[in-house]
Amino acid sequence: MTDDDAFRREIREWLAAEVTGEVRGAGGVGRENEAFEQRLAFTRRLAAAGWGTLAWPVAHGGRGASLSQQVIFHEEYARAGAPSRVDHIGTTMVGPTLIDLGTPEQQRRFLPRLARVDELWCQGYSEPGAGSDLAGVTTRARLDGDRWVITGQKVWTSLAHVADWCFVLARTAPAPAGGPRSAGLSYLLVPMRQPGITVRPIRQLTGDSEFNEVFFDDAVTEAGLVVGEPGQGWRVAMATLAYERGAATVGQQIGFQRDLDDLVAVARGTGADAVPALRERLTRAWIDLTVLRAHTLRVLRDPQPAASSVIKLLWTRWRQGLGELAMEVLAHGDAGPEAVARWQTYFLFSRADTIYGGSNEIQRGIVAERVLGLPRQARG
Repeated sequence: MTDDDAFRREIREWLAAEVTGEVRGAGGVGRENEAFEQRLAFTRRLAAAGWGTLAWPVAHGGRGASLSQQVIFHEEYARAGAPSRVDHIGTTMVGPTLIDLGTPEQQRRFLPRLARVDELWCQGYSEPGAGSDLAGVTTRARLDGDRWVITGQKVWTSLAHVADWCFVLARTAPAPAGGPRSAGLSYLLVPMRQPGITVRPIRQLTGDSEFNEVFFDDAVTEAGLVVGEPGQGWRVAMATLAYERGAATVGQQIGFQRDLDDLVAVARGTGADAVPALRERLTRAWIDLTVLRAHTLRVLRDPQPAASSVIKLLWTRWRQGLGELAMEVLAHGDAGPEAVARWQTYFLFSRADTIYGGSNEIQRGIVAERVLGLPRQARG
C-alpha cells in the first residue's frame, strides 16, 4: 500500500464515521444557510481531526499535504456526501494569504483561530460598480492615527451575516495619472461586529439570502491589519483569488458527477432517458465533465497562464447546461416534489454561475490577453 493509498483509507474511514444525519449533503451553492449550525459543528470536528488545514505548512498548524493528497481528500469528501464547509473562505483563502504575505504578528493572531474555525470570514471585493473589474473599487480607507477608517459599500458578500471578519479591498491612495488603476489599493482585515458596519441580505431567485450588501460607514480596523504594503493590495488580492481556485476544484467536480448521476436517475424514472435527444445530451454532459476533470488535474500539476480562467469558463457553462437539461427532464414525467424542488433551485442558482467569481466576459478577456497575446481590452 502506498502512502497515498493509506491516506485515502484514513480520510475515507473518518468521513464514514462522521458524515451522518442531517449534515449529509447539506449546504452547497444556493443552499449556504441550510443546516448552518450543524455544518459549523461538523467543520470544527474536521478541524480538530487535522483535516481542515490539510494544505497548510506544518509550521503553521497544517499537515503539509502533497498535491495528490489534497486531490484525494477533496475526492473523498465529495464522494462521502460531506456537507459544504462554512470555513472555506477562511482556510482556503485568508489562511494561505497570511501564510505567504502576512506579517508574523498577523500570522500569530489569526492562523490558530482560522485553523480551529473559531472565527468565520467573508470577502469584501465586489461593489455595485466594480464586480469582476476589481480595479474600479471605490470603497475608501484613510489612516487616522493608529487605525484605518473605511467608507463604502460591498455587494454579493457571501456569508457576511455570520462572519466575524472580512478582508476588504479598498482605495487608500489615488491611482497615479497614466498608471495602473490597481495602484493605491490596500488589503485590509476588518472586524465585522462593530457599529460602523451594516449587513443587508439580498434575496435570490431561489428564495434564499446567502449573499449580502455590506455598508461601511466610518468602520475601523487597526493600522497594522493591512496585508502587504499600503497601496500594494492588488498583488495580495490576486494571490487570494489564486488560492481559491486550487485543489478544491477537483472535489467540486466530483460533486458535479454526483449531480449528473442524480439527474440520470431522474431521467430513468420519468422516462426522459428514452428520448434520443435527451439521452445524447446526458451522454455529452458526462463526456464534457470527464474532459474538465482531466484538464483540471493537468493544470494543477503544471500550472499555465490563465489556467484558472479556462477552468472557470468550462465548469460554469457545464453547470448551467445541466440545469437547463434538468428542466427538460422534469417536463417528461412526475419526478416527485423533492426532485422538482432540488432541480429548480439548481437551475435558478446556476444562472449566476457565469457572473460570480469573475464574470465569463472578464475570464475570456484574461485568456485573450495572457494566452493569445491579443491587445488589452479598453476599460473605463
